[in-house]
Amino acid sequence: MRFPVLPLLCAALLVATGLRAAAPAVAPKAPPIEPVWQARLAKFDEANYEKQVELLFANFEKVSGKKLVPGAKKKAGLKVYADSGPGMATPVPLVKAVISALVRRGFENKDIFLVGLNALRLRMTGYLPSLVSGLTPFNGNPVYVLESGRFYDPVWFYDSPLPQRFDPIFAEKQTEGVPNSSTKDEDRKSFLATPLFLDADFWINLPVYTDHPTLGVNGALVNATLWNASNTARFFRSPANAPAAVAEMSAIPELRQTWMFTLASLEHYQFIGGPFFNSLYSNSEPLLWLSTDPVMLDSLLRDRMNALRKKGGFVDISDEIRTLEFAESLGVGSTKTKSVKIVPLD
Repeated sequence: MRFPVLPLLCAALLVATGLRAAAPAVAPKAPPIEPVWQARLAKFDEANYEKQVELLFANFEKVSGKKLVPGAKKKAGLKVYADSGPGMATPVPLVKAVISALVRRGFENKDIFLVGLNALRLRMTGYLPSLVSGLTPFNGNPVYVLESGRFYDPVWFYDSPLPQRFDPIFAEKQTEGVPNSSTKDEDRKSFLATPLFLDADFWINLPVYTDHPTLGVNGALVNATLWNASNTARFFRSPANAPAAVAEMSAIPELRQTWMFTLASLEHYQFIGGPFFNSLYSNSEPLLWLSTDPVMLDSLLRDRMNALRKKGGFVDISDEIRTLEFAESLGVGSTKTKSVKIVPLD
């Protein structure tokens, strides 16, 4: 069981035993351009999300031949995003609609788990019970908080030459609860959260979109990689290492094998000032997108962000941030937004 080294800058993936694997001699072929299925929301409420999520799921099952039903592990994972805080988190009605669709397909509530990074932000955005009322909209659905350190496995890690001592000021919080080592070798490792690719038959990525000063687009790829691992704040000091880390982690075969698709709501997204929420620079469209290509979804949102930035008199997201292009070169997806087929299902 290996994480292959991918030929991208100085980052490297290590095998589970901690030994380096050889780089492939041939670069991955250009991935096919996958369609993006689109459903339109009349309102941003649970009833409309429920209707359109079912429409998208049924279409995906019909076209792909894959059924969103329990397999050998009888579990499904949902990777939510809450780290920009209230106002810019995965919409709760969307997550409830996804859970309902999976329950109709044979899953039990207790076997559909949610994965998020930070306990405080998960609580502030409604994913963990209120400290005042104790109520939660997700009764019966486990919520795995990655910063608790309970969901990292020491044999699954991403390694790069950028040591932890170069972390920004919040690195300590990013790795809170993760077993730490004083050795330089351990400082280089980012441990991967294993529930999504070891415990689940499949998992669904539910990102929210903001811009990011180091990553360019904080969306599908980042939600599945950096916000799904420990000790990753160290990458944000370097405009080269962070995009490379996102691209290489998104190409890990074990992660991709159970990654069914990305489902993104455009109920709210932010085009400048991210990843911290600022309502002055956010936009809303009544659209729900489903695709197996996270690079394409991120590229489509980058185009939208740049158009809104230009309208507001701001410069585009920097061309020097190559996160999406790096991921494309590794076969994760395509950035060719002019060639994509958006399929409306209404």
